[in-house]
Amino acid sequence: MTTTVQPTPLLEATPPEPESRSTRKKKYKGRGYESRSLVSPLSLRSWHGRLTYWAVLVVVVIGFTLAFVFPLYWMVTGALKSPDELAQIPPSFFPKDYDFGVYKEAWDQLQLGVFLRNTALYAGGAWLFTLAVDVTAAYALSKLRPFFGKVILGLMLATLMIPPMVLLLPTYLVAKDVPLFHWNLLNTPWAIWLPAAANGFFIFLLKRFFDSIPRELLEAAEIDGASPLRILWSIVLPVSRPILGVVSILSVVTVWKDFVWPLLVLPETDKMSISVGIASLSAQMPQNVLIAALVIASLPTILVFFVFQRSIMAGLTAGSLKG
Repeated sequence: MTTTVQPTPLLEATPPEPESRSTRKKKYKGRGYESRSLVSPLSLRSWHGRLTYWAVLVVVVIGFTLAFVFPLYWMVTGALKSPDELAQIPPSFFPKDYDFGVYKEAWDQLQLGVFLRNTALYAGGAWLFTLAVDVTAAYALSKLRPFFGKVILGLMLATLMIPPMVLLLPTYLVAKDVPLFHWNLLNTPWAIWLPAAANGFFIFLLKRFFDSIPRELLEAAEIDGASPLRILWSIVLPVSRPILGVVSILSVVTVWKDFVWPLLVLPETDKMSISVGIASLSAQMPQNVLIAALVIASLPTILVFFVFQRSIMAGLTAGSLKG
């Protein structure tokens, strides 16, 4: 009598389930791998370890703060000093007499009202043109995906590798005689607005943010019959406020602090920007009046930073949407 042995079926190899983040954290914690830093948790348990840690932290924070804030403090207090105090060696850290009338003198003698109005016009127009050109270009490269889109983006990013001083002469020649139209843009706001609008760095920032917007959200709008322009206006722009805030602030500050380009394209005194106007009239002004004018010229950008610093930080860290 023979017995038939049934073959045992082979067990299929099943891959192990991936460990969750909390499981890995507990396992590493049990093995002593809880933290990876220059200071071990064991050193922080002793009083001298904690004292050394906090002492180094306070010194580093205070040192970096002074390195960035001290030039601003020196500029503000330097305007309140007399010309003799400014020439004093060694210099004094505090003015002897606080003369705030120097700011009014700087405002009147250097025509700061005219220069500030001109600069606000140039910065505001550059901001509008930057958003109009760069947002639509980034949206087209990110969502519409035209032919040779990657090549176009690469060429835009390649312009960032060229030093700005090299581009001054060809850009100036274009502004003096616009090809095909033969317009002369010198001594007009267009000489500031149009070059500021074409910025490869802003297009790259906006495209990276637009890439993180779910494609399903736009496809749902397309099914409802929305055009690409309507999708941009009603869906993409509302969720892109952080990066739009960053691009807006950077574009305004860039135009506000620019010196060389306005010096070339806006030679007339009544059309100069604030930086060029102060430099052109600084030769016959006392040093404290000149420093006071620099303080007034710096106030708008400083106020913009303090008011919109949350938007700056949120925009720099924004890169994805969380549901």
